[in-house]
Amino acid sequence: MTTARDRPPEEAPEDTSFARGLRVFLTIADRGLVRADELAVLLETPLSTVYRYLRTLTEFGFVDRVEGTYRIGPRLLVGGGSTVSTDELIRRADPVITMLAAESGETAVISRRVGLSVVCLHQQPSDQPLRVVLEVGGATPLGVGAIGRVLLAWAPPDVQDEVLAGGTASDERIDLSAVVDEHIVVTEHELVPSAVMLAAPVLRDDGIVAAVGLLAPSGRATAAWRVRSAGLVGDAAKSIVRALRSAS
Repeated sequence: MTTARDRPPEEAPEDTSFARGLRVFLTIADRGLVRADELAVLLETPLSTVYRYLRTLTEFGFVDRVEGTYRIGPRLLVGGGSTVSTDELIRRADPVITMLAAESGETAVISRRVGLSVVCLHQQPSDQPLRVVLEVGGATPLGVGAIGRVLLAWAPPDVQDEVLAGGTASDERIDLSAVVDEHIVVTEHELVPSAVMLAAPVLRDDGIVAAVGLLAPSGRATAAWRVRSAGLVGDAAKSIVRALRSAS
């Protein structure tokens, strides 16, 4: 039997003003990046009403407007380890990400899960002319690429079930168990063509906070580089945890 808890946010039964605004917010969180007219269709709500809720959510920093689309705002607490705000995470991770990029010679990123999406929060691009970068604030499917795989592996079981059932992840559940055991994931040509991605979870006692990773063109990602960079990524994840601990 389907309960209210099992329904997607656009199908929540409550019809108070607060519930309608919450459905707008949850739908943005679930989809990562969405236009106002898409929200109006999904929620069967007049566009003018959707804009009113979006204006309020934006004023409070819960939602950001980016070139006509809306996404979760940087002040929001998201994911496991939710006592860490996104702003605090970016601030504490920045020196670690900068050092990771310098030591590896490639682009370093930190991302979080928002609903069924992965949002790139911050990155330090490689200094090399040919480099791989992500769109900061952009959303990609959960489970795709090393970073998406890590965030899916530590996601709640119902989220894992939904992603795997939808076919957006390329691995089976047993592979997610291997991610949890090994803590390091390497993927190639999966999220970005001709690119290698490595990732590790940023784990605290209260849950996963984020995933930290490296992106490199496949031609530069030699076997020796991958081995060395796997160690660098793992060390970076631990350094971010220590930085967050020292701030608390």
